[in-house]
Amino acid sequence: MLRIRFRRTGSKRRASYRIVVAPSTAPRDGRFLEILGHYNPRHDPPSVVVKEDRLFHWMSNGAQLSDSLKRVLESKGILARYTRFKAGEPLDEAEIEVEAEVEAEVEAEIKIKTEAEAETEVEAETKTEAEAETA
Repeated sequence: MLRIRFRRTGSKRRASYRIVVAPSTAPRDGRFLEILGHYNPRHDPPSVVVKEDRLFHWMSNGAQLSDSLKRVLESKGILARYTRFKAGEPLDEAEIEVEAEVEAEVEAEIKIKTEAEAETEVEAETKTEAEAETA
């Protein structure tokens, strides 16, 4: 049985991963058949690059996703595109819709972070003003 899973690369404490097709009996960093992409959790937000046509090919031929990879692909909307692909919808339309959804999520995350940073700056300013008045 074939698995689509992560293969760890990078040095100590600087992990990045390749997305590979490997026999289920092969070790994590052992033998594999094909590299499908890469995943870097150290970026903000984590970056995922996948050859979707090859991923869909292997999935349609029976390769199973690992749990961790499935979670990452769901968060990026790639599994939703696969279900649309299986239903017969062209990839271009599905790709445009999912990319718009992912961009909206990323923009929302950035907005939340900037709002939180603005709040901490305001708190720091009021704290320094209060300290200046007491001095």
